[in-house]
Amino acid sequence: MSKLIGKRYSLNKLVNIQEQQNKLLKSHLSQLQALANIGTVSAMTAHEINNILMPLGNYAQLAINNPKDKALTQKVLQKVVDNSQRASKILESMLALANGESDNMKICRLKILVDEVFACIGREFTKDRIKTNIQIPQDLDIWAVPVQIQQVLMNLILNAKDAMTPAGGILTITAENDGQSVRINVGDGGSGIEHENLDKIFEPFFTTKTSDSAIKRTGAGLGLAFCKEVVEAHNGFISAESEPGSGTTFSIVLPNKAN
Repeated sequence: MSKLIGKRYSLNKLVNIQEQQNKLLKSHLSQLQALANIGTVSAMTAHEINNILMPLGNYAQLAINNPKDKALTQKVLQKVVDNSQRASKILESMLALANGESDNMKICRLKILVDEVFACIGREFTKDRIKTNIQIPQDLDIWAVPVQIQQVLMNLILNAKDAMTPAGGILTITAENDGQSVRINVGDGGSGIEHENLDKIFEPFFTTKTSDSAIKRTGAGLGLAFCKEVVEAHNGFISAESEPGSGTTFSIVLPNKAN
């Protein structure tokens, strides 16, 4: 009997030691995960700010090339100011996202958000043989953090542009409200995504763009991971459908309003 009690005591002691070790490992894992999150968010932030800096550089070069055109220079400077303010909002918004904080959500007119994204990109897509087909009701509203959703849309639009460069094609953006949620579709007529890669495209650092690609804006594999993070923070979800050689369509579903 005493031997049985001794074995039970030893087992209990071993279980307690294992539990303490597990707690310690979980603590270390939590710290490592926090560091990993900081690194990932920092990379995402750099990726997003780069999306703003590219058109800013184009605007500045345009002003330099036309020093005597005061009206053009004024227009360019205003765009630089607008985009600088947008970059500041992006940093604040992404820092709040990294810290798990909720930014200010409000009712937003989706068509206006999309128009502002194209203005921010600052390049006529027709120059790249790309036509835009935007079908968004003028009065369609979404419940969102405006600058975050705009960055999601910018990523999808730029990805669609890249997928159709240099061959050209049609960029289609549609949206509808079914009463329970708003669905936003961004589709391109590009080369498409291989089926085995569809389950991976939202993973950080996974990219189908290569350094030898004809696409100048090679990807770091962060844009879609950022999109997924933002959409899920809005209690929505994002998915993709694609056929190699027939283009890709990304779908975002957002609830009409927070419960």
